[in-house]
Amino acid sequence: MKSILTRTVVLLGIVSLFTDLASEMLYPILPIYLESIGFGVIGIGVLDGIAEATSGLSKGFFGQWSDRIDRRRPFVVWGYGLSAVAKPLLVLFLSPAWILFTRTLDRFGKGIRTGSRDALLAGEARTETRARVFGFHRSMDTLGAALGPLFALVFLYFYPGQYRWLFFLAVIPGVLAVGAALLLRERETRRTTGSRPGLLEFVGYWRRATPAYRRLVTGLAGFALINSSDMFLLLYLKHTGLTDVAVIGWYVYYNLVYAVAAYPLGGLADRYGPKRMFLFGLVCFAIVYAALPFAAATYALAVIFLVYGLFAAATEGVAKAWISHTCAQRDMATAVGTFSALASLCSLLASTVAGLLWYRFGAHSLLLLTAGSSFILFAYMMTLRPVRPGAGQQ
Repeated sequence: MKSILTRTVVLLGIVSLFTDLASEMLYPILPIYLESIGFGVIGIGVLDGIAEATSGLSKGFFGQWSDRIDRRRPFVVWGYGLSAVAKPLLVLFLSPAWILFTRTLDRFGKGIRTGSRDALLAGEARTETRARVFGFHRSMDTLGAALGPLFALVFLYFYPGQYRWLFFLAVIPGVLAVGAALLLRERETRRTTGSRPGLLEFVGYWRRATPAYRRLVTGLAGFALINSSDMFLLLYLKHTGLTDVAVIGWYVYYNLVYAVAAYPLGGLADRYGPKRMFLFGLVCFAIVYAALPFAAATYALAVIFLVYGLFAAATEGVAKAWISHTCAQRDMATAVGTFSALASLCSLLASTVAGLLWYRFGAHSLLLLTAGSSFILFAYMMTLRPVRPGAGQQ
């Protein structure tokens, strides 16, 4: 255990816990707040779409910049710092331009830090323990995602309607996250200078990446195209007649399952291979979307969101560990950033199409179509050859 959970891995876990606590205490009430100041559904969609696209493109750019100068810590600190500052700024002014700027600033911070943070995590692990390291990080991250909504529920119980104060309170865990990031240490390297890359120069990595990387990321991007925002699942629960508290409660339950399962499933991925674990996650995903339209009883929802938590635990951290086996250590941030940029853009398209399908054909059709599409993706992922740990580390 000590050889796996190094000081850097634990610190990055703490940083992500506090950051997600701050983000997720706002996540359930953000659409309500935006509606209260005049944003319609289309406006909220455009706002989130621009912010996520900014995050996606910046992940690749800053990932390559991090690799080029062989530095990780500055990108991690600045990325978490910008996100911490952006949250309270969101409620200082009510103009649409200001809301767009601050929301985009928050996602821009995520884009700055993602590739460098994941490269730090991969560098701290041996090739045979990377899924466990990423699993531990996802556990800490998701624990924050479970605690955040719980805090919001308690606060709004005592102070109903006081949404603006939640944004200011989110500063506290944000500052704690930045403080923990400042404690990170980085190994001395020879390559400490390098030119800044062009905005989309990271796209060129695709041409020189290993065939295994390209095939894997193609499949993961395909999955991002069918994996629309969790907001649609929460919205579906709301449309079935559940109260706001019940909807948030199921979201907290899902995150708790995810947090508990991520590390042990990462260990199984290290033992049996990330491909097998990811395929298991895909099956869980299909079961959730196929079963949800027919679930009414509480026990059925309990099983469905248990399986959904297992899906997330078996795919998100495992996917990054799998990617790390297909690229050289010196290109780690670029590889992860390129994947994250592509996945973010695919997710934006997925949520847009999901909204249109819901509007045109109804929620049940969207859920069942998603379940069916996942089996097509399962067939593609089955064709990928298992990657030997370290195969891309030349």
